[in-house]
Amino acid sequence: MKLSHSLVLTLPVLSGWATAADLTVKFEIPQLNVAEYHRPYVAMWIERADQSVAANLTVLYDLKKKDNGGAKWLKDLRTWWRKAGRDMTAMDGMSGATRAAGEQTISFGPAKTGIDKLAAGDYKLVVEASRESGGRELVKVPFTWPAKGGKIAASAAGTEELGKVALSINP
Repeated sequence: MKLSHSLVLTLPVLSGWATAADLTVKFEIPQLNVAEYHRPYVAMWIERADQSVAANLTVLYDLKKKDNGGAKWLKDLRTWWRKAGRDMTAMDGMSGATRAAGEQTISFGPAKTGIDKLAAGDYKLVVEASRESGGRELVKVPFTWPAKGGKIAASAAGTEELGKVALSINP
C-alpha cells in the first residue's frame, strides 16, 4: 500500500509577537503486498523537547463505521493514544477519514490546532501510522522554532508502515 500525504498548516506562532508561517508535512506509507488491505490510521502532532504534546494536528481514522466503531481502534495509535488521545473528549475539527493510496493534502489554520501559542524552542513533528492486521510505526522529525535564517526543512524515514516524512516551514 502506498499513500503519500501532505499536511499544510498556516499558523501564527508566539515568539515575542505573532509570526505567520506555512508548515508542510509530506509523508509516504509504502505499498504493502498483503492479502487483507486496510487503510492506515494516522496521527500527527507536535511534541516539545520534554516529549509532551504541544499541539495535536490531525487523526485520520475510519469515520464511516456504524456507531463510530472506528474510534475503538484509535488505541492502536499507541503513542498518540497514551500522550493525548485517551484524554480527548472531542476530536471535531481535527479528525478526518483514512485516505486512499496517493498524494493527499490537508489544510487547516491555527484556530483548529491551537499551535498559535507555540513558544520558541526545540520541537518534533511526530507521525504515527497503524493498520488493522498490520504494523505500527512512529517517525519523529526534529525542528527549532522560530526558524533562524528563514525556512526550515527537515526529514526522517521509517522502515515499514511509513516511508520518508518531510517537514517544511516557510516563515
